[in-house]
Amino acid sequence: MAHTAHVDTFARDNLPPPAEMPELLFDRPEFRYPARLNCAAELLDRMVAAGHGERPVIHTMIDGRKYSCSYRQLLARANQIAHVLVHDLGLVPGNRVLLRGPNNPMMAACWFGVIKAGCIAVATMPLLRAKELKQIIDKARVGAALCDVRLRDELSLAQAQCRDLKQVLWFNGEGTGSVEALLEGKPAQFANVDTAADDVALIAFTSGTTGQPKGCLHFHRDVSAMCDAFPRSCLRPTREDVFCGTPPLAFTFGLGGMLCFPMSVGASTVLIERLTPDLLLQTIQDFGATVCFTAPTFFRMMAPLVKGYDLARLKKCVSAGEALPDATRQLFKRATGIEILDGLGSTEMIHIFISHAVDRVRRGATGYAIPGYVATVLDDEGKPCAPGVVGKLAVKGPTGCKYLADERQRVYVQNGWNVTGDAYAMDEDGYFYFQARADDMIISAGYNIAGPEVESALLAHEAVAECGVVGAPDEERGMIVKAYVVLKPGYTGDAALTTALQEHVKASIAPYKYPRAIEYRDALPRTETGKLQRFRLRQEAASDAGLRP
Repeated sequence: MAHTAHVDTFARDNLPPPAEMPELLFDRPEFRYPARLNCAAELLDRMVAAGHGERPVIHTMIDGRKYSCSYRQLLARANQIAHVLVHDLGLVPGNRVLLRGPNNPMMAACWFGVIKAGCIAVATMPLLRAKELKQIIDKARVGAALCDVRLRDELSLAQAQCRDLKQVLWFNGEGTGSVEALLEGKPAQFANVDTAADDVALIAFTSGTTGQPKGCLHFHRDVSAMCDAFPRSCLRPTREDVFCGTPPLAFTFGLGGMLCFPMSVGASTVLIERLTPDLLLQTIQDFGATVCFTAPTFFRMMAPLVKGYDLARLKKCVSAGEALPDATRQLFKRATGIEILDGLGSTEMIHIFISHAVDRVRRGATGYAIPGYVATVLDDEGKPCAPGVVGKLAVKGPTGCKYLADERQRVYVQNGWNVTGDAYAMDEDGYFYFQARADDMIISAGYNIAGPEVESALLAHEAVAECGVVGAPDEERGMIVKAYVVLKPGYTGDAALTTALQEHVKASIAPYKYPRAIEYRDALPRTETGKLQRFRLRQEAASDAGLRP
C-alpha cells in the first residue's frame, strides 16, 4: 500500500484483514495505475486540461427548460464545494460525508467536491427513511452530510438519533445553512488532496437487502478501473455520446453509467430527477441521447411506447441491476432494432464484470468475463464445474469486495474469488447463463427450479406485463413454484387465464417447472434501483402458508 493521504484512517483501519481480501488482477496495461491517484482529478481536472472545458458535461431540465453545464463550470463548482468542506466544516482527508439527492447537477458537483477534498463519499438512495439512514451513518461513522433540501425531513430525523453526524448542509436551496450561501466568494481553484490509489474514495451500501446494510469500500483506483473495464471493452463510447437513464448516482450502476463513464471520454450526460418509461423516452428524444442505462423492467415497459418518439440518435442500451430476460431483450430489439447490452455487476465489485459487445451476443447468455476479469462456476467444494453444470459464479479482476468491518466478507470472498451469490452455468466458449440468485433456487419434489427461468417463460406470454416467481412452502412437495403476475391492460386474472399461463410455461420449458400457484397483482415490490424484491414475495408466500418467512 502507498502512504495514505487520510488523516482520519477509519476506513483503512476497517478494511478486511489481508487473508480475507480478494485476489486482484492488474495484468492488462490499462489497469496499472500510479501510486498516487485522485479519481476526481482524473475525471474532471484532467478533462478540462485536455481541452474539454467548454464542452457540455451535464444536461438537465429546470422549470421545464433545458439547461447545460460545461466541464469548466462543474470543475469550478466542485472546487468551491471542496473549499466549503475544508474551511467551513473543518473536514480532513478520510472523513466520511453523506450525500443525499436525486440525479441533478448539484448532487454530481457535491460528489466531486467530496472526492477532491480527500474525503469519502457515502451516497444514499433518495427514498431511504430515517431508520435506514441511521444504520448507514452509524456503520460508516459519518460526521457530515450534504443533502438536497427537499430530502431534509428524513435526514433531520436520523441526525437526532446519531451520535456522529454533527454537521449538515442543504443544497439546491438558499439562506443560512445552504451550500449555495457558503459558496459565495469561494475560489474556483482547489488543490486536490494527493490521495493514494488505494485510499478509500467511497463507501457504497448494498441495495435491496434485508438486515444490516453492507458497506462496500472502493478505492480511487477502483473508480478508474470501472471506467477502463466495461466502457472500453463493451460500450465503446466517444466524446460525442450523450448518456441518459434511470439509476441513481447513489447506486454504483448509476455512478458509473450516469456520471463517470461519460466523463471518462469527454462525453455528456442527462440528469433528470424522476423518470417513468414515457418520460425516459421523451428525454432520449429531447436531448438526442445516444446511450441509455436502465433496468430490464423499464426496457420492457418502453418497448410498446417507442413508436411515439424520435429515437434516431439512440444507438446503445445497457441493462443491469437484475437479470435481463431474453423475452425482454427480443421485445425491445423488435421495437427499436437495438440489441441491449446485458451486464452483470455488483455493488461489491463496483460495476459490470460480465457482459458482451454488440457483435458478440449469444442469445440467452449474460455474456463473458470482460477483459481484465476472469470468471468461473464453482461447485459446493469450491472446484470448477464442467461446462453446462450449474454452480456458484466466482470472479476476479482489478476490483473486488472489501466490506466495511463485516464478517460477511468471508462469505463473499473465498480463496481469493469473489463469490457473487448468483447461480450460473458456463458453456465451452466462456459464455455465462444466468439461472438464479442463489436464494432464488426453488427445490420442489427434488427438482431444482430457477425462478428467473420461469419468469422469462411467463414474460413471453402476451398477457403478462411483469412477474416474480418464488418458492412457496408446500407439505407434499416441500415447495411449489408460485408466480406473482401483473397483467397488461385488457386482461383479467381469472381461472381460465391461470390455466392458459400454466400451459404456456409447460410448452416453453420443462413441464415440472410450471407455476402451480399464480397470484395476480397490480404491482410488484421493487427497490429504488428497479430490482425485483423477491425476498418480499418469499415472505408473503411463507406467511400465506402459515409459516414464518
